[in-house]
Amino acid sequence: MAVNFFDITRQNSELKDKLSIAISNVINSGRYILGQVVSDLEKEFAKYCGTKHAVGVASGTDAIHLALRAAGIKTGDEIITSPFTFVATIEAIVYCGATPVFADIEPKTFNIDVSKIEGKLSNKTKAILPVHLYGLAAEMDKIMAIAKKHNLKVIEDCAQAAGAEFQGKKVGSFGLGAFSFFPTKNLGCFGDGGMITTDSEEIVKELLALRNHGCHQTYHHEEIGFNSRLDALQAAVLKVKLPLLENYLFSRRENAKQYVEALKEIKEISLPEEPQGTKHTYNQFTIRIEDRDALHKYLQDRNIPSMVYYPISLHLQEAYQFMGYKPGDMPESEAAQNQVLSLPIFPELEQKEIAEICAAIKKFYNK
Repeated sequence: MAVNFFDITRQNSELKDKLSIAISNVINSGRYILGQVVSDLEKEFAKYCGTKHAVGVASGTDAIHLALRAAGIKTGDEIITSPFTFVATIEAIVYCGATPVFADIEPKTFNIDVSKIEGKLSNKTKAILPVHLYGLAAEMDKIMAIAKKHNLKVIEDCAQAAGAEFQGKKVGSFGLGAFSFFPTKNLGCFGDGGMITTDSEEIVKELLALRNHGCHQTYHHEEIGFNSRLDALQAAVLKVKLPLLENYLFSRRENAKQYVEALKEIKEISLPEEPQGTKHTYNQFTIRIEDRDALHKYLQDRNIPSMVYYPISLHLQEAYQFMGYKPGDMPESEAAQNQVLSLPIFPELEQKEIAEICAAIKKFYNK
């Protein structure tokens, strides 16, 4: 099979002329860091997400980090989050000198189990950091209610979920939204890029300073900041793709429907769920199977791509052993790490390619 797990060249080839013009305009402008194209993208992305403001930064990791900083998170604070996600989620917490506190996941959605959050609260807890994993929104109504009850900040990790919705609202519009524009995301650029969404003027002012060396006025540094400015070339690429995002999400959802229809009779497979009131964007199409490694190898031997997101839960990662977690502490996350397998789902994937992938999976279970 001549298909990659993710093939960005298909999307870019369709946009070649528009991308070339947008990039040439930036080159000819002589302004490559921030500038008008970044400002325009920030306004357009905020409008798309349903927030008053958006601030571009250098990466999705920086988006989480600077959002936490702007929310006032500091050394000694505790942040409740999920153990089943990409490491950047807790890297950003640790960068602030704060401590990640894990609440286990819900086994069907892979998102944080809201019923476990309040049991993790302490007098050091300052925020909840839900992850909208694989493109599915967490239960934001319940999370926001807990946050209000206990006077906590909410920072949403929207890295995989641009365009996802919960009860008619886009993710990133509940708390502070942190987005990644890594090339494989729903909305991707040509390198690293990120965005933070908010309704708060105060937060925006702080973010603008934090991303630019702590500078509120040129060469006047009132605080220690960072070099995290979205460059104009990436913003130009994103401006071309943002108006097409809903089309891309429609294609992802159609691809997911084809997978579900083809695989729904295989009792060994648990398929992704889309709870009522949510709009799943399928940044990954992740199935769950007890014999994951066997199927993964079977597909690999036949040159059919699949990926494991994620094989080691964060509480068991070597770099974070200092937090004192051990095997068995997060049973649902640990079960998921051994059973999840993601299949190709990118918008330009062809129906015949999905059919071939599904045929191979059916053959595996009928052997």
